[in-house]
Amino acid sequence: MAPCVLCPTSSSSPPPRRALLRRPKTLQPVCKECFYEVFETEIHWTIMGYGMAEAGAAGSAEERCKGKGKERATEEAGGGEGVKGVQEGNQTGTKRKGLFRRGEKVAIGASGGKDSTVLAYIMKLLNERYDYGLDLFLLSIDEGISGYRDASLDTVKLNAKQYGLPLKILSYKELYGGWTMDKVVDQVGKKGNCTYCGVFRRQALDKGASGLEVDHVVTGHNADDVAETVLMNVLRGDVPRLERCTAITTGSDLPGVAGTIKRSKPFKYTYEKEIVLYAYFKKLDYHSTECIYSPTAYRGHARALVKDLESVRPSAIIDIIYSGEAMASSLKLQGRRANGLVDELESASSGAGASIKGRPVQRTCVKCGCLSSQELCQACVLLEGLNKGVAGIQLEVGA
Repeated sequence: MAPCVLCPTSSSSPPPRRALLRRPKTLQPVCKECFYEVFETEIHWTIMGYGMAEAGAAGSAEERCKGKGKERATEEAGGGEGVKGVQEGNQTGTKRKGLFRRGEKVAIGASGGKDSTVLAYIMKLLNERYDYGLDLFLLSIDEGISGYRDASLDTVKLNAKQYGLPLKILSYKELYGGWTMDKVVDQVGKKGNCTYCGVFRRQALDKGASGLEVDHVVTGHNADDVAETVLMNVLRGDVPRLERCTAITTGSDLPGVAGTIKRSKPFKYTYEKEIVLYAYFKKLDYHSTECIYSPTAYRGHARALVKDLESVRPSAIIDIIYSGEAMASSLKLQGRRANGLVDELESASSGAGASIKGRPVQRTCVKCGCLSSQELCQACVLLEGLNKGVAGIQLEVGA
């Protein structure tokens, strides 16, 4: 293969190393060492609040590989001051908000799969390298899927030992009155079962985080996942979720809602293929078997479309995310609807302030106290249907 395009090329530098792979995001031939560096640094920029498009303003990860030097790059990223350094501004005077605050307790959602395993490894690595000052934990959810989750939990326990991180495991069975995903599928069938699992898992993460008294939960959702979710919400015409799915952090600073735990996606701009390559070259231990119930999920159609688009143009994944961000931004304009009509503003009955008429407002569930946009959260609605023996219940959009 050709020489690595990211190796230093100055006269005093040694010859570029031989490229070992072609980077999925850019198709650049790169060596293993430069791939590690650019992969880790791009995630650091995301955590620091630069995102993808703005990374060049502070110095790109590729420039760092080409000889800028780790010490200078760390200094420009606010290294000595940890997260606080970038929150207060960079050399251009532009204030940016990083994902974390020094001293935060952060729970890493751990499933044992490639995404969460690499996330745990990267969070520990960057926390030490850039002095974020975070207290890290692993939080895992046992959905009760025989022959699948047992093996993946063994991997999570192994990761906890390898990375020296405390681990908390919660199960659907203890949280939802004895219900496991195997029992749910027995009642509702395999069509739509992923809806139950996704809703229950999100709430389980929140409950686990509350039990650990953490300030922040991070999950391994990658760029492919976000692009798929954008397409799904566009295809379903789900405006409220389109607004939320592109946000890198949710659950924070909600008006009228106290005690919500922030949830972030440090891998929002990180390609799934690059996560797999990083785990492979770093020889990380992860569980690679697909969930036995996932092949019937609606998401599979969006995933197939994203993969087809990526094969034609690798930037399609990031382009979809940027398009979703632009649509979400335009939808947040007061009085504006997706069809261009103007709605009146009305005061929310919960006292949360002004909201667009007819649009759901984030609040807490009256039954369990978890975050919701309806009087009852989705988890309570689904659980009530299961307990009554009502299979295949139809969900309200934005519940």
